[in-house]
Amino acid sequence: MNDKLRPKTNKITGEIGQKIDIDPNIVTIIGLLISIFAGVLYASGNLGAGALFIIISGFCDVIDGAIARSHNRRTKFGGFLDSVCDRFADAAIIIGIIYSGYVDPVLGALAIHASLTVSYIRSRAESEGLNCTVGIAERAERLLIIIVGSFIAAILGGSHNVMAITIGLLTVLSYITVFQRVNYVWNELN
Repeated sequence: MNDKLRPKTNKITGEIGQKIDIDPNIVTIIGLLISIFAGVLYASGNLGAGALFIIISGFCDVIDGAIARSHNRRTKFGGFLDSVCDRFADAAIIIGIIYSGYVDPVLGALAIHASLTVSYIRSRAESEGLNCTVGIAERAERLLIIIVGSFIAAILGGSHNVMAITIGLLTVLSYITVFQRVNYVWNELN
């Protein structure tokens, strides 16, 4: 999904980024804080609001890079900070869902592990000179799964089954992505 939408969204976000003159690292930190707040909302059982704040955080995650590119402020540290904050944000959201009791802690832990592993493989592959963006569940897809599942569960009155299915699906797709990325790296390096 990311590779197909990226050219279209880059044009839109680039225009927005040109109009915002703030340090992109500040936007990255704001996005992280919003994700942590989303996790708190999930922990309190507020699925709809949690999903809404994931959307807002996602906007920050997209716009920080657009600001950096538009104002010629791209730095290696900015990319590093963005990646670290994304990992904390992902964990905060899923920890909130676990704490709420909507999913079994073991399933939640597997979801966190799978999400972190997808990102780690990309980072490790990049250190070997590969651009490893393959796989069916990159970060945007994983967050979209949580958002859609949360809204459906909220409409159904806070359905534990829907959230368990949502996190189960996220976990399975993330592990499939892990396999796809390991396979890609293996083929490229051998």
